[in-house]
Amino acid sequence: MSPIKKLRKLTYTAIISAIVAVSSTIVYIPVGFAKIFPVQHLANILTAVLVGPYYAVVQALVASTIRNIMGTGSLFAFPGSMIGALLAGIVYSKTKNLTFTALGEVIGTGIFGAMAAYPVAVLILGQEATLFGLVPAFIMSSFAGTAFAFFLLKILERNHVLKKVM
Repeated sequence: MSPIKKLRKLTYTAIISAIVAVSSTIVYIPVGFAKIFPVQHLANILTAVLVGPYYAVVQALVASTIRNIMGTGSLFAFPGSMIGALLAGIVYSKTKNLTFTALGEVIGTGIFGAMAAYPVAVLILGQEATLFGLVPAFIMSSFAGTAFAFFLLKILERNHVLKKVM
């Protein structure tokens, strides 16, 4: 990979991470001891499509870290967003299909991310949680952000902007 392409990917990752961090002070929905944050899932899909799975995971890690430092995130942000970003990125890199990519984000965050968050809730946070309580919350959050990302990317694709950006 050329240095210019690598710099472009790092720049997209940093910009998207910054947008997530700033918007986390405005847009989140508290649900029990978790905070639903659909913008993270929008960012996961955008990063997965624009720069690939590994940069998407880095974006999710950076954004989750900043959100936790700012007090607008929870520890659940790490497993949920990172697993969703990774699965969305892998699916997109293999299929180039936005529908499957969106499904990868919802399954990655909503099911696998919730499963990974369960030990965090019980062992680290000392919260009484049920796995079946986390899954619906994670699915709702990821579905909302994923739907917005899907429509945004479809519009960009239809107007031939997506190929120019990539």
